[in-house]
Amino acid sequence: MLPLNLHHTAIAVRDLDGALAEVKRLYGLEPVSRERVEEQGVEEAMIPLGGSYLQLLMPLSAESPVGLFLAGRGEGIHHMALQVADIEAALAHLGAAGAELVDTTPRIGGGGHRIAFVHPRSLASTLVELVEVE
Repeated sequence: MLPLNLHHTAIAVRDLDGALAEVKRLYGLEPVSRERVEEQGVEEAMIPLGGSYLQLLMPLSAESPVGLFLAGRGEGIHHMALQVADIEAALAHLGAAGAELVDTTPRIGGGGHRIAFVHPRSLASTLVELVEVE
């Protein structure tokens, strides 16, 4: 069940176009994908960075999880995502080890990847996303 890689680090932003312009201006980086993920309530952009990605997340509504995060904490790091080979095995391992799971079964996230979240109480107040990449 060991993670294969840091898949991405996600930053919650209020203005995706503005954030993308700043990332390009400051760091010369551009996204390889941008999509609306209605089920997650976000519009996201994935920017390659070394062996992983920087993900910028903009809420589609103030009531979405990212919208609530922005209201309570402001812009900033939202979660880190770990790439796993078998998401069901990872969830079973983490559950057996006592991690508090937000998702006990995978769901579909950006890029069509199967994902699941582990509650921030399980690791230093940090939301962890598991991403299965084939």
